[in-house]
Amino acid sequence: MKRTILFAVGAMAVSLVAGQAVAAAPDGKAVYGKACAGCHAAMPPKLGDKAAFQKLKKDAATASVVKGKGAMPPKGGAASDADAKAAVDYMFSQAK
Repeated sequence: MKRTILFAVGAMAVSLVAGQAVAAAPDGKAVYGKACAGCHAAMPPKLGDKAAFQKLKKDAATASVVKGKGAMPPKGGAASDADAKAAVDYMFSQAK
């Protein structure tokens, strides 16, 4: 009986830890649509503007988004640093 209870508690603990470790990566396109598109549809850099994105360094752009810059609030209105980074990655990927 004690072994069964011990096993059940151990199995629950492992599944809880495993569930937290397998958190889904943020969807950059969805974050962009929710937090960025409202401004970047009208303000530079606009999504898909190859010339504008060629002038930017991705690391510096990511830092500016996370910290905020000018009229853009920290994280650009995204929920987390990871969401903001995913949105930046998405925007750079669309500048072709």
